[in-house]
Amino acid sequence: MRYFSVAKYSDIIILVARVLLMLLFVIFGLEKITGFSGTVTYMSSVGAPFPTVAAIIAVVMEFFVGIALILGFYTRPLALIMAVYTLATGLIGHPFWGLTGAAHYANEINFYKNIAIVGGLLLLAVTGPGKFSLDRK
Repeated sequence: MRYFSVAKYSDIIILVARVLLMLLFVIFGLEKITGFSGTVTYMSSVGAPFPTVAAIIAVVMEFFVGIALILGFYTRPLALIMAVYTLATGLIGHPFWGLTGAAHYANEINFYKNIAIVGGLLLLAVTGPGKFSLDRK
């Protein structure tokens, strides 16, 4: 009896996982670039001490590091850095524990989505980029 082996497709699955994990970051990173003044305004509204610097960090992490991880470039260290960034943005941007009603619910969902993404990034850091990556070239 033959059975389906995921291991046979692991490099393709890792590539798809990298793309899916980073799609959110790249899309919103691009929005932060094209609407940079709005990004700075948002950073001010959440109490970032240096809103312009915070906006630049967000753009670099979300767009540029996101693209690097899709391409599988410096995958392991960048996945760890992105995991720390994602945890920090969850703690700063989605403080559901201090909210009530619909705001509490929406921020709780987004906080735990960040935590789930951190898990995927940690797994990527341990697993590595797979065969279809610049790291393997």
